[in-house]
Amino acid sequence: MDLVSVAVDIPAGANVIVGQAHFIKTVEDLHEILAGASPHLKFGVAFCEASGPRLVRSSGNDAALVESARRNALSIAAGHVFVVLLKDGFPINVLNAIKQCPEVAHVFCATSNPLEILVAETSFGRGVIGAIDGSLPLGAENDDEAAARKALLRKFGYKLG
Repeated sequence: MDLVSVAVDIPAGANVIVGQAHFIKTVEDLHEILAGASPHLKFGVAFCEASGPRLVRSSGNDAALVESARRNALSIAAGHVFVVLLKDGFPINVLNAIKQCPEVAHVFCATSNPLEILVAETSFGRGVIGAIDGSLPLGAENDDEAAARKALLRKFGYKLG
């Protein structure tokens, strides 16, 4: 078995969600989930078929994000993996709906940080074994940093009061 680290190319201002599903229907269902989340959300979806013609299937409402999702999926090249790229919205706004999609088996990460996907390759094929999302922690927050975090969440409207 070989282990490969695949760097994910995240366009400026975008977020990415990488997961695994189980059926060709995934592309259309994820498209519908994302399109229904917000009329302002721009997105691209790509999905690696694991049987039959074994193509990367793609969809979206932003041509550049669709192409970027397709390139990333082709780089990861692991069975049933999907890549969603978002702009003008955040994973927190769509993540639960994506996880509730009947085909979705697992979400590896949702981020705008630098991202590497860890892929195991055998004679059988490739599979994602994890994600490296962002950088190492530099320490633990102090009381002032905790207060700043709480204020930021309230500024964004994710928490009340």
